[in-house]
Amino acid sequence: MASVLITGASGMIGMYLTSALLKKKHRVFGVDIKSNEFIGADPNYTFIQCDANDKDRITDAIKSNNIDTVVHLAYTVDNDLDQYITDLELKNSKATDKFIYAAARDARVKNFILASSTVVYGLQKGREPIRETQAEKGNSNYAELKLLSEKLLQKEFKKGDVISVIMRIAPVYTSEYTQNLLDRVYDAKEDVAFIFNEGDYGFKFCCVFNVVDFICAIIAGPQGRYEGIYNICDTKITTAKEIINHEREHHRIGAVVQRSPNMGLTISKSKAKTDYRYFDPSNTFMNWNYDNTKAQRISPFRWNLSNTK
Repeated sequence: MASVLITGASGMIGMYLTSALLKKKHRVFGVDIKSNEFIGADPNYTFIQCDANDKDRITDAIKSNNIDTVVHLAYTVDNDLDQYITDLELKNSKATDKFIYAAARDARVKNFILASSTVVYGLQKGREPIRETQAEKGNSNYAELKLLSEKLLQKEFKKGDVISVIMRIAPVYTSEYTQNLLDRVYDAKEDVAFIFNEGDYGFKFCCVFNVVDFICAIIAGPQGRYEGIYNICDTKITTAKEIINHEREHHRIGAVVQRSPNMGLTISKSKAKTDYRYFDPSNTFMNWNYDNTKAQRISPFRWNLSNTK
């Protein structure tokens, strides 16, 4: 039985992860400004209600509870952050990263797992899948936030016994939460879904349960075996046609128009800098194929759009 501290514990990923860990009889310490349904419901769950940058309370929680693993999900879009990433979020994330990494080092935790994002790769050309060694070309505020988190972590744990794991997570979904999928096929200005040609092109996403399975596998694995950076994403591409069909089956999408790739579409380069959800449709046919081969050595990545729940 491990003792696991989760920041951003009341977010979507945090809640699913908490549920999975408690089912495995681990002790879970959840940190979040928002309450959640696990409080008082399980003797193995302890909740620390505070902001992610509350240095004293979080440091004390790590120091006083013999924490084996810290899972840092705070300051992650879809789990903790709003879609608009401002300078304040960058500042707060940096401050939180610094003290929580130091606290984990001083408490000699076994593992530190950071939720980063595939946005750090930015736009990539070519046909080869994007591997963890690919150069980072992210040019948004969120990419900057996550790259800095990664660099601070690598610097802090370069020496010492803490095993650091960086999860570069593709945009997440469940059967019911599909906003990231819709962002790729929906024109908000025209209030209509669209596909190019027959919709056979696609993108890499990540079912939330693949994230949870990977984290659980790290916690259960031998100490020191899994250090490094991992692409966390579904094994196969999800096509635009599959997204449209899935949303139709759940009665969440209306009219769908067919467009050709060379049609004029509304584009805002400046909005893409701060708005995580903004997608420039002219980038549809760039390389969005992240390679999760390295991560599959740890977890099976069995979930996809057709079998998720």
